[in-house]
Amino acid sequence: MCKIVCFGEIMLRLSPPGYLRFVQTNSFEATYGGGEANVCVSLANYGVDTAFITKVPDNFIGQAAINQLRQYGVDTNFIEKGGERLGIYYLEKGASQRPSKVIYDRANSSISNASCGDFDWDKIFNAAKWFHFTGITPALGENVEKLTHEACKRAKDKGITVSCDLNYRKNLWSTDKAGNVMGELMKYVDVCIANEEDAEKVFGIKAQHTDITGGDLNKEGYMSVAKELKNMFDFKKVAITLRESISASINNWSAMLYESDKFYFSKKYPIHIIDRVGGGDSFAGGLIYSIINGFDSQETIEFAVGASCLKHSIEGDFNHVTKEEVKTLISGDASGRVQR
Repeated sequence: MCKIVCFGEIMLRLSPPGYLRFVQTNSFEATYGGGEANVCVSLANYGVDTAFITKVPDNFIGQAAINQLRQYGVDTNFIEKGGERLGIYYLEKGASQRPSKVIYDRANSSISNASCGDFDWDKIFNAAKWFHFTGITPALGENVEKLTHEACKRAKDKGITVSCDLNYRKNLWSTDKAGNVMGELMKYVDVCIANEEDAEKVFGIKAQHTDITGGDLNKEGYMSVAKELKNMFDFKKVAITLRESISASINNWSAMLYESDKFYFSKKYPIHIIDRVGGGDSFAGGLIYSIINGFDSQETIEFAVGASCLKHSIEGDFNHVTKEEVKTLISGDASGRVQR
């Protein structure tokens, strides 16, 4: 199956056990993750040939991150080694009305100090059919912004489909900076993925009559957002996830796909959240898998939403589900009954 190339940062994730708060815990559970790495693992679990591109320190922590990817079948041969450290993020999982909290410790990470000479995109893109990145990666620094731009340009020159999850992070850059940088990168993008806030924060496109903190989403408002995004950048497809946040523990989850001037809405899932991190990345992985396998538009959005619905029940950044499990869910079996 075709090779999917993802470029970004993989980080060490440190979390208190269960739902303990930072100030309560005496220990942290260590796992690894990051936007594009999460997409790679999802696709590899579906049997897709994937390669992850990044830079990690030449030490045991960097190697441990590589090993995590390898065990799921992700190609790590093009990962560069060097620099000072692996980025870290701390996650305190929320519950009920208490929100989750994330603290980043990623300054001077290896990827944030990477240069254009670190990656041979001609070799990386050999036999590749798809390139994926998120808005997190170019936000890591001007050098990484240049790297992302170079990768997008090379991919487009080779006729490779390019997808981007806007993924705005206020802790990394301002809305003005994000809009300027992402506006240039969107010229290379075929498939745009966004959530309920990204289009507004990055491009000032707001969904009308929607209250995301109150759990009230207006479909017509998001149809308008998708149209504006497509008109602005001429995307082939725009996918928007629709999260109704009842609390940190309970969300309603669905999504919309816009292509060829038609809108496709998935079914809505009420989910009890075990771990929200990586939910959007699992959606991106499901979307890419569906498109490269020729699913029709309705099947595509249903598979992507079903995959990300299941991810919310799994601890850690990675989505440890199979395509068969996703197909079982979207076929109508959402009972959660024991399978023997």
